[in-house]
Amino acid sequence: MTPIHRRALARAIATALAAACLPAAVYAQDRDDDSAPPERDAATLDAVIVTVERREQDLQKYAGTAQSIGQDEIRQLGINNELRNLQTLVPGMSMSNQEGNLEVFIRGVGSANNTELGDPGAAPHINGAYIPRPRGLGGMFYDLERVEINKGPQGTLRGRNALAGTLNIVTKRPDLDAFGGYAQIEAGNRDHRAGEFALNLPLGGWAALRVASYRVEKASSFENAGAARHLDPAGIQDEHGGRLSFLYEPDDKLSVFLMADMGKERGTGYPGANVYTAARAGYMPDDIDLRKVVYRGAQGTLDSTNWGAMANIGYDFGPVALEYNASYRDVDYQQTNAASEGILWPGRNVDPVSADNPGGVDYDNYSTQYWLTRSQSQVHEVRLSSADDARLRWTTGLFHFNEHQQVGYLSLVDKGRWYSGTEFTMPDVKGRSSAAFADGTFDLTDRTRLKAGLRYTREFKSRYGVGGNWALGLPGQGGDFATRLGTPGFAPAFLYRPNFDVTGLSSQADMARFLLQGILSHGRDDTLAQQIGQVPDGGPFGCVDRPDIGGDTIDCPYQSWVQVSGIPAQQYGESEFSFTDWRAGIEHDLSPGHMVYATVSSGHKAGGFNDTFDINEIPETYSPESIVAWEIGSKASHRWFGRPGTFNVSAFYYDYTDQVFQDLAVIAVNPDGEASGFSLVNRNVGRSAIWGVEAESVLRFGGGFMLNLNALYLDSEIKEGTVADVRSQNHDIGGITSMIDLSGNELPLASRLTFNARLQHTTELARGTLDWQLLAAYRSAYYLTQYNNRDVVYLADAAGTVDRIEDAATAGFPDRQGAETTLNAGIGFTSLDGAWRFELWGSNLLDNDTSQKALVGSGINVRFLNDARSYGARLRYQF
Repeated sequence: MTPIHRRALARAIATALAAACLPAAVYAQDRDDDSAPPERDAATLDAVIVTVERREQDLQKYAGTAQSIGQDEIRQLGINNELRNLQTLVPGMSMSNQEGNLEVFIRGVGSANNTELGDPGAAPHINGAYIPRPRGLGGMFYDLERVEINKGPQGTLRGRNALAGTLNIVTKRPDLDAFGGYAQIEAGNRDHRAGEFALNLPLGGWAALRVASYRVEKASSFENAGAARHLDPAGIQDEHGGRLSFLYEPDDKLSVFLMADMGKERGTGYPGANVYTAARAGYMPDDIDLRKVVYRGAQGTLDSTNWGAMANIGYDFGPVALEYNASYRDVDYQQTNAASEGILWPGRNVDPVSADNPGGVDYDNYSTQYWLTRSQSQVHEVRLSSADDARLRWTTGLFHFNEHQQVGYLSLVDKGRWYSGTEFTMPDVKGRSSAAFADGTFDLTDRTRLKAGLRYTREFKSRYGVGGNWALGLPGQGGDFATRLGTPGFAPAFLYRPNFDVTGLSSQADMARFLLQGILSHGRDDTLAQQIGQVPDGGPFGCVDRPDIGGDTIDCPYQSWVQVSGIPAQQYGESEFSFTDWRAGIEHDLSPGHMVYATVSSGHKAGGFNDTFDINEIPETYSPESIVAWEIGSKASHRWFGRPGTFNVSAFYYDYTDQVFQDLAVIAVNPDGEASGFSLVNRNVGRSAIWGVEAESVLRFGGGFMLNLNALYLDSEIKEGTVADVRSQNHDIGGITSMIDLSGNELPLASRLTFNARLQHTTELARGTLDWQLLAAYRSAYYLTQYNNRDVVYLADAAGTVDRIEDAATAGFPDRQGAETTLNAGIGFTSLDGAWRFELWGSNLLDNDTSQKALVGSGINVRFLNDARSYGARLRYQF
């Protein structure tokens, strides 16, 4: 830790402890004054239960920073079925969705690597079971008990990829005693229609079943601003799912919980907005409507199925309890991206291209991307734990995770002259993780406790398949466009290829055959079969002369040097790592309602390997990222004027090492020995420091009012990291980029200040209960990438000669999101018997367009946005 950060942390700790003393003093004063009885609605605060430490406990007794958000709060604020909106309630958390992958960042830490070799930086769970592929999590967001967010590394207790923290979705469990359930319907703007249902069936007092399901349909918040009006914009939702839970508890020793769930997502896929061309034209994202997209070519489609099963079996032997957890998850995700020519800006020509309008849009262009992700994963965990009332409370166990994936990605260039696509198809991707762990809390005195934990983990990954370019050179004697690929009816073969062995395939016949085998069905206007269909049998290339690929500008036959110049390379790689996580801490009760604590803990995110560039070389690996976090804090329950409340504050510092950034690797050398081909690889080239102060308070006032306050001040700085600047990549000279030193930059998505306030009010009326709540969430400006709006340096050659320097905005890469305030609100009325409830809700009422992530590359600056303003009405019957 540098001297500057030591002083900053010392100031933060002093501030935290000073603030902590006030609630303790108020608490002590109120304990001595019992003359005035508290009001009925202010007698107590309900205990907030979390399972952060793998046991149910009051959040006020947990030595760390976490939040637990109940189902009612989520629903009433319009967050249901839109999991990303949860971040408005959680300072320091950012959530975005790219092609179905939910990316979670906590306090600036996370991962945007969505490949089959990537891993989340904040570990998602359902009922404590690890979820390796965070696709379709929104389909689990119904009939819940709560959602738990734990901030900071959780390597010891949660293990795999809990570098930034954890997100745990806790579903409603069956009730052994009460028959009941609910039925709910709702409607809102953007043709929103939804329904939800749950039924609880007791079975003799010792077992119970619970059935729940949901359905939601909603139009997109994006608009087709082009001339191809038949294309629906990305973002149309059509989702449904169901869940069956079973609980068996014949006595107070044995407990068996079983659950199976399924979710289905359809629609037009996940939307993004490419702001690159608008920025190049001089329009910044804040100046234009990012939801007006010029769609062309392929219709975006989504077809995703996510299902799983889990079991939790526990037996209490008295001195120790045994628990076995097992889960299985299956993901089958397919998407065709909604293709576009970027977004609309003032004066842009969106009329169809023609001889009279050469600056228009070529709507007969089907360049797009196809995605396939299949994952089958298993998690097994055995735990032994002591009794909750023991002086030494300990937990020890074994963990094993196994995943098998099959993935496909195909990016096609329709009307390509020199290059026609990139394919990565992996029929066999494996990942394993095994761990042994132990954790304990020891009562040193009746007021002081020591905590310690240790976890040893071994990780293994492997991959087999093909990856690289479909490279074609098929120009006629005078034309620019020669090959059509991906037109209506086209489907990639992906896993249906007859084989994935490309070793020794170097002749024109072999390469042409391999490319044709990558097509399951040819498109209506595709030309590839006519052009190279005879080559596998030793025949000639076939020249195609049609108006849609050049017409009179193409003269058959082809040039004499026409060729299939490249096919995807053989991909095989593996990596294996081991690491140890640990934690230590101390807790001390200043009073029955006031605890102070200090902890230090570590966490890791799995390492991996890169693509194969030379079949004779072993792919380069990268090590696991790691964080060591120090935290000191205070948790106090208090009474002000006879009314209960809480005030919690903590200060923290993260030492983030072995940070993975994308760097540059040479993959081709010309005859003069100069680098002529480059590719981006993942390398451990970074180190960052993060520190901050977080505070939260719950205050209950008279008259049925309650106020929740949460605030976070965060300072992040990249200390080391010189990497390739992908913004400057120049494919005309082999893909070379300039290098950029990231030192001094802020981490992406790390706002300095986030704050939310939630005011709630409940009033008893003659016919029932009226309640309302208002949520205001402020987030200061933040960067979307690690480049922090730095200038872009373009090179003229591999020797590093500078061609030109452009500021980020002029180059098309503005990456700063301005400060925003988000407002959500809800109001509801519950009948006197509790059977009926009517609600009105609204989220993002100010209708802010906020970029939650940016995907940046050569000619690409795609923004993934928040959900636009949503509002509606809901009717719920409880029985």
